[in-house]
Amino acid sequence: MAPLLWPGDEAMDVADATLKRQLLADARVLLFPVRWQEPFGMVMIEAMACGTPVVALNIGSVPEVVEDGVTGFVCAQPSQLADAVRAIGSIDPAACRRRVVERFDVSSMSQGYSDAYHLAIRKAATAAAR
Repeated sequence: MAPLLWPGDEAMDVADATLKRQLLADARVLLFPVRWQEPFGMVMIEAMACGTPVVALNIGSVPEVVEDGVTGFVCAQPSQLADAVRAIGSIDPAACRRRVVERFDVSSMSQGYSDAYHLAIRKAATAAAR
């Protein structure tokens, strides 16, 4: 099935890392209408790292990645997506980048994994002691 495009639109195949960063940095918004339990949402993080806000459905990891009204919009229903895209000008691209640095950079992610592992070890030790 061919994509439905407007004059001037261009369909792309797989983008390499350099082209992907350029596309995300030049985009006004990343529309992420995924309707499955996305476990992490790397593409949303990549977009926000480039200063591109995200409009997505409230499912899976979306509410953990996108701060509604700050780094994009989290929509309850697909019918809300178009209005959210129209409102994207109210989102500060710098806030998107800050969110990624604060929550998803290497040191933050490493610390989060370390904390989770230590908590799991403590819980297992407590359960074994019972």
